[in-house]
Amino acid sequence: MEWKPLSDIELWDMILASEARMNAEQCRVWELLKITPEKWSQSPYGEMGGGFWVVGIIGNLVIWFNDIEDGFNISQYNKYGTIKEYTCNQDELEWSIQAILNNIQNGYSFIRCSAPINGEFKS
Repeated sequence: MEWKPLSDIELWDMILASEARMNAEQCRVWELLKITPEKWSQSPYGEMGGGFWVVGIIGNLVIWFNDIEDGFNISQYNKYGTIKEYTCNQDELEWSIQAILNNIQNGYSFIRCSAPINGEFKS
């Protein structure tokens, strides 16, 4: 099976399913930061699929769906329309919203899985 970019219909299905699972606090945060999904560029990983779907913005952070790794992520951006850093979490949307909520309430930093790093594996 060959990889293909996620369609907007498939993305909306995931967003609606996540909204149904959110608790009241998560829903309040989501309502403040959600945007109509739009494709943002990210180099080099996002080039293959014409960018990644960004679904929320708060400050200098975006919540976006990585359709290569099949999960939502939180990353920084410096310029509107461009995701600064690639991450490969395989989170549900409500987990990303909870991470934002935890950061606001308690100052917890986000757990991020980075892109592959060239070099020798170190144990």
